[in-house]
Amino acid sequence: MRILKSSFAVVERRAEHAVKFFYSHLFWHNPGIRELFPASFEDMERQRDRLFAALTHVVAELESEALLPYLRDLGRDHRKFLAGPEHYAAVGTSLIAALAETSGNAWTPQAEKAWTEAYQMISDAMAEGADAGEDPPWWDAEVVRHLQYGQDIGVVTLKPLLPFPYLPGQYASVSSERVPTTWRTYSLGNAPRPDGTVDLHVSRIEDGRLSTALVRDTRPGDMLRLGAAGGQLVLRREDRPVSLIAAGTGWAPVRALLEELAEHPPDQDVRLFVVARDSAYLYDRPLIDAYAEACAWLGVTYITPAPGQHRNQATDRLATALSNRALWPDQDVYLSGPAPFIEETAYLLEELGARPGRIFHDTVPGAGRGNGPGGRPLGFGEWFLNRPAPHWHNPSGRAPRP
Repeated sequence: MRILKSSFAVVERRAEHAVKFFYSHLFWHNPGIRELFPASFEDMERQRDRLFAALTHVVAELESEALLPYLRDLGRDHRKFLAGPEHYAAVGTSLIAALAETSGNAWTPQAEKAWTEAYQMISDAMAEGADAGEDPPWWDAEVVRHLQYGQDIGVVTLKPLLPFPYLPGQYASVSSERVPTTWRTYSLGNAPRPDGTVDLHVSRIEDGRLSTALVRDTRPGDMLRLGAAGGQLVLRREDRPVSLIAAGTGWAPVRALLEELAEHPPDQDVRLFVVARDSAYLYDRPLIDAYAEACAWLGVTYITPAPGQHRNQATDRLATALSNRALWPDQDVYLSGPAPFIEETAYLLEELGARPGRIFHDTVPGAGRGNGPGGRPLGFGEWFLNRPAPHWHNPSGRAPRP
């Protein structure tokens, strides 16, 4: 453990070079593997981010009992990329080469031995996960409805050809033939329906090829692929008051939770806060108003900037609204939105007295780059702060099979 962590600390300081070296080595020595990866430069940049995020997570969790279950889930999820034993071997060779290249004097025979053994453990656990279970690598799903709100929001209703197990509040990775070999994660915006259909809520990211295709080009009759549902943003039903806080298309999983609450009404009050950069982006307001009128237990607060003010004022107004509410220690809080929004809001809630163990959220992997020096603008669903740090999709919260 000590050798792995000390050598990786050196690699972290040269992370960009390490990851670029890895992919160059992998594709040069295994040209057939290249076709399994995204074709565009932007998508490969995101792929590099996710690779290093995953590696960082594994190193950080080396002594955790949760590591092996995480790796097994990751291996099961990687079946959608058509990953086989030959790919694990090739990746291992290139990873060791990249670590050796970037570790400098920290790369010793002992370090090479430690990393070789560690990667064997990682690949064995992932292969074990890939061989377990009855789920298919992906679910083919037909687009049966496509709604577009303005230029940047799409709600895509899908009919999976096989039963698709998920829980309200979860998300799924999605792929389209319009953007081959690219998978992105989107929230599911409904509780399970008798007809099996599921809604994807998609925020178009500037220069995001898949999000643009889903929002602007996808039509009924198209076929998409769904990876296994994941995530932990599901109702706990602890008979406590509930607060739901959603920003941007983070509204989607909160909508699914609200549907479940309406189907099985709670005994305690529910507070809903919906944040948008302006009132035009409250695309589901008629539905929310209908719930507020029909459900005596539901209170709704909309948060938007004042007319003519910068959209970031919405977060300031949210902070004021939350500060004016009481009883945070008694609440179960469900947060959904961009990663920086979740981080700052969770911190504020703890300052207001909310218990950390009762603040629930997922960090869904971001699809785009943020604003900043040389950065591209985000879609509205991620406008609150600068680009979030890369996060690896962790499917540990997989829904049980029916």
